[in-house]
Amino acid sequence: MFRRNWKSELSPSARQRGTVLFLLYLFVFPRLNAWFQGLAMGEGEKGELLMAEANVVYYAVLFLLALFTFWSQLRRDLVGLVDWLPENLYAILAGLVAAGGLRLLLQRLPFPVADPIPMQYAQEYLLAPGPTLTLVLLLIPLVEETMYRGFLYGQLREYSKPMAMILVTLFYAVSMVWRYAWDFGDPRFLLLSVLYLPTSAALTLCYENGGSVWACTVLHGGLNALILFIV
Repeated sequence: MFRRNWKSELSPSARQRGTVLFLLYLFVFPRLNAWFQGLAMGEGEKGELLMAEANVVYYAVLFLLALFTFWSQLRRDLVGLVDWLPENLYAILAGLVAAGGLRLLLQRLPFPVADPIPMQYAQEYLLAPGPTLTLVLLLIPLVEETMYRGFLYGQLREYSKPMAMILVTLFYAVSMVWRYAWDFGDPRFLLLSVLYLPTSAALTLCYENGGSVWACTVLHGGLNALILFIV
């Protein structure tokens, strides 16, 4: 199977910009987005629609920043998607089956708190289907895969493949739920990261085996669609 060249093509300055953008994405931009949501949020369906549209703008701006920062890498990965299409299609299909099946099994476990993400998707879809589908199927996967797989995994992979796979898989799963533990002051929400380990592992393996952020984006969007369909 195809293995991409894991030697980074990012210049030292591009790595620095990428690191700054990644840290802002984790710790600063979510707070700014919450502030903008508070401004947009009103009462009833109109408020929900405005909040959904604000989220679309937020993730669109994030992707433009990522596109500007990682342009050479994203362009190379797009070429790799086409050149190694069978490998990428296999990684996508295998990830959908494996991660989707494990997700269905794991969500039967008696967690002490409910996972708020699927219900959030469902509620936002009922009130604002267009913006929600744009977010869940396209923009969120584009941003997260560029950040976590394209940048973080790509940089760690140069030093150690096992270390990169373990760290990125765990870190992404925890990052899906840590804001709820913080916002609600309840560390039990961190246990929900178990639900996202199959998804995180499948996305990391997809990037390792297919070598394209764009394939990971398709897989991510498919898994999000599965969650939305289930709820």
